[in-house]
Amino acid sequence: MERKTISKDDVLELAKENKVRSIRLMFMDLTGVNKNVEIPVQDLKAALDGSIMFDGSSIEGFARIEESDMFLRPDPSTFVVFPWIKGENKVARLICDIYNPDGSNFSGCSRGVLRRMIKEAKDMGYTMAVGPEAEFFLFLLDENGVATTKTHDQGGYFDLSPIDRGEDARKDVVEYLEQMGFRVEASHHEVAPGQHEIDFSYSDVLTTADNLATFRMVVRTVALSHSLHATFMPKPIYGICGSGMHTNQSLFTNESNAFYDPDGKYQLSDVCLHYIGGLLKYAPEFTAITNPIVNSYKRLVPDYEAPVYVAWSHRNRSPLVRVPAIREKATRVELRSPDPSCNPYLAFAVMLKAGLEGIKQKIDPGKPVDKNIFAMDPEERKKHNIGLLPRNLLDAIENLEKSNLMKEALGEHVFNQFVHVKKMEWNLYNEKVHNWEIERYLALY
Repeated sequence: MERKTISKDDVLELAKENKVRSIRLMFMDLTGVNKNVEIPVQDLKAALDGSIMFDGSSIEGFARIEESDMFLRPDPSTFVVFPWIKGENKVARLICDIYNPDGSNFSGCSRGVLRRMIKEAKDMGYTMAVGPEAEFFLFLLDENGVATTKTHDQGGYFDLSPIDRGEDARKDVVEYLEQMGFRVEASHHEVAPGQHEIDFSYSDVLTTADNLATFRMVVRTVALSHSLHATFMPKPIYGICGSGMHTNQSLFTNESNAFYDPDGKYQLSDVCLHYIGGLLKYAPEFTAITNPIVNSYKRLVPDYEAPVYVAWSHRNRSPLVRVPAIREKATRVELRSPDPSCNPYLAFAVMLKAGLEGIKQKIDPGKPVDKNIFAMDPEERKKHNIGLLPRNLLDAIENLEKSNLMKEALGEHVFNQFVHVKKMEWNLYNEKVHNWEIERYLALY
């Protein structure tokens, strides 16, 4: 599960061979929004040497104005040419780590947070592999080019054209992703009208986080070329299923899957069971990271296939954690709560931290729950010790704020900035008068 290696000289040569004219230096703010600085190709060598500076005080959650100078240090292994830009003005991208002027790691860099957790796992003898299932909606634009919530089809799960009018856009996304080096494993219509899913292959956790950042950008770019708007908002329409990002994860020791034990209970190793125990125990504490916006909690409600109950199962899709039936090298656990609005670097970091803590503390996940939890009454759930995820963003932030483990995972800067930004977001939401209130109360009172 090693990342590919490519040198700075290789990048310079590839840019020349592909006749690249400009480079986008990409990074992500704490809230999961992609940012970039575009430079001409003649400045590529300086960029690769870490000489490109930007104003960190202008980026959400980064730095105060008196500490604003930040440097972008591109990772050469992330060089790729955008395949949808033809002709003489080709554009490539590099994903960057962020450094302070003195050359030290910037503590607010999301990628740096994940790198620290990767090292912690490595020190314990593990490498994390991740395979996400990111869902999204495609909506029509109005006559002014503004996004609506009108769907382009009335398709359902796995439907084909002519019902699925988004197939052409989805096909283009897959084609471009493959040209950029992705190995796409599945592409299909999801349950709700206008909803789609594209799955790409398992890889090491840093590569997967980089790929997710790229994936969201590619989907939105291609959708716009088809006069559609792509959104990774978890629940854009009331009354239908929302978009999740089920996250399949494994730990490896060298090339061996540390979750598989042919002689273990359920053919799962103690490492796997304890990892599940960590995910279950700390899920309420990391949910603010994996489900980071007010709208995330409109998806996390019963009856729409989204997990709200803290339990695990082999095959049942109602609990938080599911263990797919496949074993041996492909043994994995699927965390079903995350949604695609999250910052993937931070989300994967907190999942890994929770799982590793489960291994360290030998946390027992309890017995698997193979009944439909949605159909249980409160007493039955209590009997099975099944807890609930946070019910709204404020609840999630308050759980996060009390968590020493998550503070350790994220680092003090990211932890404090994230809590601050999200409390502000909740306050803005809480003060706003929403359409539901007008519809419900205006004529009544």
